[in-house]
Amino acid sequence: FAPFPKDTAYFGSDTQMFMLNLRVSDLDAQVTALRAADIEVIVDPQQYPNGRFARLHDPEGNPIELWEPAPEGMT
Repeated sequence: FAPFPKDTAYFGSDTQMFMLNLRVSDLDAQVTALRAADIEVIVDPQQYPNGRFARLHDPEGNPIELWEPAPEGMT
C-alpha cells in the first residue's frame, strides 16, 4: 500500500479514494489486449527510472494503473 494525502488529485477526483496498481511483465502486450477488448487505456509516454505506466478505469471510474518495472540494472 502507498498512502496519499486525503486531498490528492492523483486518482482523478476527490470522490475516488484509491487506485489499484498492477505490475505487468509486458505493458505493450497488456495494452494491446485491453484495447482489443474495447477498453480505453492511456499509456504514459515518459519512461521513469522505475519503469513504464499506463492507466485505465473500472466501470465506476476508479483508476487502475499498470506498471511494467524497469529492466534490472536500469533503476
